[in-house]
Amino acid sequence: MRLIVTRPAGQEHDLIEQLEALGHDVVHCPLIWIEPLSDEPIDVAGYDWVVVTSQNGARELRRRARGPLPRIAAIGRATAEAMGHADLIATVSTQEGLAAEMPRPAGRVLVTAAEGARRFLVDTLAADFVPLYRTHAIRPDPPPAGDLCLLASASAATAFGALATGIPALTIGPETTRAAREAGIEVFAEALTHDVEGLVAAVELAESH
Repeated sequence: MRLIVTRPAGQEHDLIEQLEALGHDVVHCPLIWIEPLSDEPIDVAGYDWVVVTSQNGARELRRRARGPLPRIAAIGRATAEAMGHADLIATVSTQEGLAAEMPRPAGRVLVTAAEGARRFLVDTLAADFVPLYRTHAIRPDPPPAGDLCLLASASAATAFGALATGIPALTIGPETTRAAREAGIEVFAEALTHDVEGLVAAVELAESH
């Protein structure tokens, strides 16, 4: 099976290695690139919780945070791993799922995410918000060809939908699935665990059908 991996350059290696070990033909076609917004330190002192909603956000927060970290809430296991740890990992990897598991009252909360991210968590938790990075779409010409496309973020799903290839996709989680369907992509399956291992397992399931 010919698989299209769309993760940003430098973040694709683990996924590609696992897929190639299973005998798949893998094409790496990045559809987004990440621009950090600042090098200024982020003072996390005084917060009861810091919320991270993506692996890119977790990496940027680790790079820029100053002061002892408060409790960390992560939208999924891969985000928690990128952060180094988390005190709360959402069972359902969406903003709604994470908000439902946050204690009430949550105290003073800082939400860190991409510029222009959905503000459900910010509004629900009356949180402060710091944008850490900006996502830029890449439009490859010609578009990639393959049997299935693997989508690991909502922004990659939107970028892939804009190519109108008609290729179905496997998605890493609910928010990516939602963005893919909104972009007109047929979602063949969603990973049961929202990480690289989940995507690989979804590929194996797709291959058996």
